Amino acid sequence: MKRVYLDNNATTPVLPEIFASVQPLFKELFGNPSSIHQEGREARALFEKAREHVAAMIHAQHDEVIFTSCGTESANHALKGIAYAKNSKGNHIITTKIEHPCVLNTCQYLQTKGFDITFLPVDSYGLIEPDDVKKAIRSDTILISIMYANNETGNLLPVEEIGRVAREYGIVFYSDMVQALGKIDINMESLPVDIATFSGHKVYAPKGVGALYIRNGLEFDSLIHGGHQEQGRRAGTENIIGIVAFGKACEVIKKEMAEENKKIEFLRQKLLDGILTKIEDVHLNGHPIFRLPNTLNLSFEFVEAESLLTALDIHGVAVSSGSACASGSSEPSHVLLSMGIPPEVCQSALRFSLGRGNTEEDIDYVLSVIPDVIGKLRALSPLYKK
Repeated sequence: MKRVYLDNNATTPVLPEIFASVQPLFKELFGNPSSIHQEGREARALFEKAREHVAAMIHAQHDEVIFTSCGTESANHALKGIAYAKNSKGNHIITTKIEHPCVLNTCQYLQTKGFDITFLPVDSYGLIEPDDVKKAIRSDTILISIMYANNETGNLLPVEEIGRVAREYGIVFYSDMVQALGKIDINMESLPVDIATFSGHKVYAPKGVGALYIRNGLEFDSLIHGGHQEQGRRAGTENIIGIVAFGKACEVIKKEMAEENKKIEFLRQKLLDGILTKIEDVHLNGHPIFRLPNTLNLSFEFVEAESLLTALDIHGVAVSSGSACASGSSEPSHVLLSMGIPPEVCQSALRFSLGRGNTEEDIDYVLSVIPDVIGKLRALSPLYKK
């Protein structure tokens, strides 16, 4: 049976050239990059080359990038590192209700440690006004945390404008950029962002590696203590296999990003147009313009998303009913609920996230099977009347 993978916001397949780049690390290039002998120096050279590629991908200085184990660790590092470093100046943090669970749950943890968190609402499109951020600022505000791209809707938030507000008030600005990397150009030289987080497995590298951008001169507390690795900011023996793969992924994607994303956006639009033409009572969740080129979040009324996901999987189509980090939860998406979408409509939502491997034939196949799947599921619903 044909398989079509449309869940690239959850994770991406490792590209062949990236897999090939790490093969020597399992054999002759096995050294610890902290060792000073030849094996260690060889590993260190590959390690630092990877750092240069990641830094180049986001237009940052190489020493502004440190490596972590994943996006979640990076988010914890960013939020806790700034909160504790700035605690003597205040305890107020501003974020939004639509952040990834790694940010929301870390903020909720910080509340138990005496920090005051403002969770800003969003509009019906899932966007936030920079002026709302400005109005929430207090004399004790020490950190603003707002994502660049939402993982469920694909919305792009006005990070540059919010960053200017943060600069105006002298407040540290952190942005979760995990979903933005590789899908839009990120320029840390021009963006007024002080700290940002990334994840390798969203850009065709293996799972188990992330990165943290920390602007030079930023006051920051370490999350993990131990050895001197990563400028003393993140202790622990480095995952050199994952890091080299992450660097290679950034090198490959940076060269081809504009062309690939143009193709992906075309396929996404074809999928959207086809679904809206073939199926009634379908709603686009999120902003129609300010969004990633690869992401669609659609509600199919009178259908339960988990049943639809399972039925599509049987037909060879892999999609998601929301964030992979929230899988297993029976609760409606916190992102969609924050947009004012009724719970029953939230629970009919699927996320389609395209990637480099998708083709026009893939989209044609999905469009050939989904109307019949929807029709059969709606026929079982007591709420549906044709």
